[in-house]
Amino acid sequence: MTTLAVVQAGLGSPSSTQMLATRLAEGVERFVPGLEVRTVHLRDLARDIADNVVTGFPSARLREVVESVVGADGLIAVTPTFNASYSGLFKSFVDVLEPESLAGKPVLIGATGGTERHSLVLDHALRPLFAYMRAIVAPTGVYAASSDWGAEGLPGRVDRAAGELADLLAGRAATKPAERFVPFEELLAGR
Repeated sequence: MTTLAVVQAGLGSPSSTQMLATRLAEGVERFVPGLEVRTVHLRDLARDIADNVVTGFPSARLREVVESVVGADGLIAVTPTFNASYSGLFKSFVDVLEPESLAGKPVLIGATGGTERHSLVLDHALRPLFAYMRAIVAPTGVYAASSDWGAEGLPGRVDRAAGELADLLAGRAATKPAERFVPFEELLAGR
């Protein structure tokens, strides 16, 4: 059975971060029958994470969560955007992980924020963080601004990213070649 850990750092309950994490996990479930999904709400572990950062020793609860994340076949990681980057809670959880613990693990990144201005958090903060951890990051990350909820583009981005993670979990390349190459001139002409 394929296992998927979903780590979300939303501070509210519910939150847009939690909603995006849920949609991404549901998207992957559509592509991977029998997928076992384990969701981690970092909000519930904030004190355990802080204690670990200060003492260097995880609580039993945090150790169990870390083992679940590290032992999963794939990972979805979603954070709210704070000051053009991931949240401190999210980063503190990643700091608890051993540097090599995510090596080779397929990861789908996501982030939420108030405006579209922060969408670069995916490529300027999350992607480098997971590249440092030597994870295999799916080509499509999903950023959801407040205006994206209920908009046309979000479901398509979720489906594309979920399909790419499903491909990585199955050992296939995460991108599929286009069925037919469309020259730029045709795109401009609306064909």
